[in-house]
Amino acid sequence: MHQIFGIRHHGPGSAKSLKKALEVYQPDVLLVEGPSDGEKAIKHIIEGDLKPPVAILTYNPKDLRQAAYFPFAEFSPEWVAMNWAAERGIPIQFMDLPQSFHFSLDAENEEDGDKQLVLDFIDETLEAGEKSEEDLMLERDPLGFLGKLAGYEDSERWWEVTFEQNENAAEIFPAIVEMMSALRAEIKAPPKLREQMREAYMRKVLRKAVKDYEKVAVVCGAFHAPVLEDYKSFKTAADNAILKGIKRIKTETTWIPWTYERLSYSSGYGAGVLSPAWYKMLFSNRKDVVIRWMTKVAKLLRKEDLDASSAHIIEAVRLAETLAVLRGLPISGIAEMDEAAKTIFCGGYDEPMQLIREKLIIGDLMGKVSDKVPVVPLQKDLEKLIKTARLSKEYQATEAITKALDLRKDTHTIASLLLHRLNVLNIDWGKPQAIRGQKQGSFHENWRLKWKVRFPLAIIEAGMWGNTVETAATNFIRKTAFEADELSKLSALLDAAIDADLQGALPYLVQLVQDKSAVTKDVLDLMRTLPILVKKLRYGTVRKTDLSSIKLVVNQILPRIFIGLPTVCQGVDDDAAAEIFELLQSTNRSISLLDNEFYLKNWNKTLLQISDNEAINGILSGGAVRILSDRNVITVEKTGDKMAFALSLSRDISEAAQWLEGFLHGSGLLLTYQYSLWNILDGWVERLPMEKFNDILPLLRRTFSAFDVSERQKMMDLAKKGQVIEKEKAEEMILNAERVKVVLPKLQAFFVD
Repeated sequence: MHQIFGIRHHGPGSAKSLKKALEVYQPDVLLVEGPSDGEKAIKHIIEGDLKPPVAILTYNPKDLRQAAYFPFAEFSPEWVAMNWAAERGIPIQFMDLPQSFHFSLDAENEEDGDKQLVLDFIDETLEAGEKSEEDLMLERDPLGFLGKLAGYEDSERWWEVTFEQNENAAEIFPAIVEMMSALRAEIKAPPKLREQMREAYMRKVLRKAVKDYEKVAVVCGAFHAPVLEDYKSFKTAADNAILKGIKRIKTETTWIPWTYERLSYSSGYGAGVLSPAWYKMLFSNRKDVVIRWMTKVAKLLRKEDLDASSAHIIEAVRLAETLAVLRGLPISGIAEMDEAAKTIFCGGYDEPMQLIREKLIIGDLMGKVSDKVPVVPLQKDLEKLIKTARLSKEYQATEAITKALDLRKDTHTIASLLLHRLNVLNIDWGKPQAIRGQKQGSFHENWRLKWKVRFPLAIIEAGMWGNTVETAATNFIRKTAFEADELSKLSALLDAAIDADLQGALPYLVQLVQDKSAVTKDVLDLMRTLPILVKKLRYGTVRKTDLSSIKLVVNQILPRIFIGLPTVCQGVDDDAAAEIFELLQSTNRSISLLDNEFYLKNWNKTLLQISDNEAINGILSGGAVRILSDRNVITVEKTGDKMAFALSLSRDISEAAQWLEGFLHGSGLLLTYQYSLWNILDGWVERLPMEKFNDILPLLRRTFSAFDVSERQKMMDLAKKGQVIEKEKAEEMILNAERVKVVLPKLQAFFVD
């Protein structure tokens, strides 16, 4: 004897009705739609090791790209049924097609490649041309078709109103089976092959259960109910035939925390629901749910310093209930709550509603899994480090938390190392943030921490590289470095390894960088690499890492940049010139940080070659002139001569504008203090024909818009005057050496961290 209970996954109304029905039926065994090879996870439900929302994670340990999640919430019918059975000692079995079969089938489909996809597309296209729009909708979204017949836009809303908001009796389930039987009878096309396999396997499990037990309860998705209710009409041989020959892939199963955000339909989860947080309230206390929800809205808005009084709550409740009555609903649904809250609390504006929808419709709850659930050794080491670093509060938090670290404290140093090492493993729990204000020394770090539900699988994947976070990060970065094809990528890995203090990887990475830089002919790649190395060389690391080997690499890179850059700059288009310009600026900053007279002298020679070469794009030559002028390598008069030549009317107008863009990069103050340069620019603009001026106006606007308001205002004042006569310079101030000796040490104290 058996009874089928067709439910909506994660439906609170279905869950309550199911519990009533199980109380009446009192089965000897419970079969649940779930992967049969994940059945060993059931014992943790029985032992109470889980706090929903949680998910079963089934994966292929040899290929972690093959992984599947099966989430459960407190209001999921399957969860309610399994807990009900566990409390009474009733055996629980999963009855769906094993995930090992799915992975095997997926692998076969991947091997078939695009050919099968094309054939399937052609078949579906031909079939679609022979069917009516109604038939196509029936095949693609059967429940959506029923919802449309009932006057609803989608199946989610129809099912919610019909089954989830009502306190249905236990007798609802035979009605669901009958309804789904009629619906499936109208669908002309057979189910897709994978669905046929699933249903054949479920019937196979059901047949065995009926033999072994007197009363069998089956909890499955409503659409599958008819083919399980009438399983005897399907021949055993036919079901076995469709399953024959499927290979099994070994799988592992564990439990992981889940979130309401990932349970929602908006996350892309196929069986997701529109409003997890609302469904939990509906499941927990249906009677007062409207008042409770509106009270939560008021508290949430007050927390954000928004107006939300008791009167607002009363009016919103009345409006939601009135809307429900007008629409013939037994209770206000999420649509009515949403409309009432938006009207009463938000004054019709949608912006505050975004917060309400995020917190009270979708929700931010994350489940918990106890220490008894088996995990890989890396997970155990991670949890140990989290406790040592005092990050337990931030661990698995659903909201982003900003954490300020002072690396002079031991626990903060451990936290920093942990976050850096996890980033090496592509587990970006923490993201470094810019530090503003007074705490800008190398001892301070700011992190933005947010746990993501994909991390448990990422931790399992990282476990193949080692049993501790440090070992895994070391091995992984060595492997990644070995495969890196560009010097800049290698340098970025070296930078990450230094921050993560991966002593086991540093010598190997430094050697790779040295070897790669010695044979790299790409000057631009050398320029991309230089800032990473110089930053570490200049500022060092609070972990006291020996960086002497990096200095050797820098000494190896710089001469090759000096020699090769002028040639690389010739004959490039505007896009390439823009990229080289950014690299030129970053290289200039890096060489300035080194504060080495020999390097500066050779860099200045390189810039002079670029500034004097007419075959080089204007933005590059203009940028070179500006750097040389700022360093007083060339005089103001010489700068004026170069500017006058670049802006002469005999030259191409667009090239002149590009030169000006490069020359004025970063700041326009030079023009406001050196009137001779301003006059050259003013005269050039004044002599331009109007049509040419209109052509370059966008480029000039882009150049000058980068200046701050005060700079633009000064230029406006100068432009109103036309040509400016430079006033005689005041006599140069003579400094008193004795007074300087007294003041200078005090000034230096301001710049000590």
